[in-house]
Amino acid sequence: MCPVARETPPDRIAELIKCATQVFIAQGYRRTQMADVATALGVAKGTLYLYVESKEALFDLVARCADTPPPFADPPVLPVPTPKPGQTLRYVRERLAKNRAPAALLKALKGRPAADPRAELEAIVRELYDTLSENRVGIKLVDSSARDTPEIAALWFKGARSGLVGLLTQYLSDRFRQKRLKPAPDPAVAARLVLETLVFWAVHRHWDAAPQPVTDEVARETAVHFVVSALAEDAR
Repeated sequence: MCPVARETPPDRIAELIKCATQVFIAQGYRRTQMADVATALGVAKGTLYLYVESKEALFDLVARCADTPPPFADPPVLPVPTPKPGQTLRYVRERLAKNRAPAALLKALKGRPAADPRAELEAIVRELYDTLSENRVGIKLVDSSARDTPEIAALWFKGARSGLVGLLTQYLSDRFRQKRLKPAPDPAVAARLVLETLVFWAVHRHWDAAPQPVTDEVARETAVHFVVSALAEDAR
């Protein structure tokens, strides 16, 4: 459960999580200082230690609450304690594993090709987009922290992202060989292109320095249509 204090107004903890998330995403884990978060929250640095024992405790709190809307359940006593060594990494690993791949993609890899290859691909792309969108804050947090934290980088770049690209590559290779999708020169490049297209519109565009004004629905439908149309024949 995502924690919040019993003796502190829930909106203050929610605001702390929001501000800390923004700072960690903007600066990465290593470069973020407690003073930076205090400034973003508009309080003295010492006030933060009424809520969390350390930067490690704050990052753990943010990682667990990144995509959990308030109000929070099962509040602990403040300040939130510093996690045991490896505890935050285990949580990140478990969360990434939970969203390892869309069920539609795993089904396509294990079973026979669907009768309608375009519908099969669209189901995979839509589910992947939705999963990315629903977890976008956590994904952005991990992505930003991976820049200067080797342990998180290994989980993200060598684990979660590489694993997903590998599954997409396997799926596209099979369908290209079966002539059920439009062929591409390199399935691995095509898989990475699909993933990066969806990740930008589902995740990164929300932190774009010069955002294009577009609704979530339009972004989703356009990205899905673009990817599916590039790889599948039009429905007849």
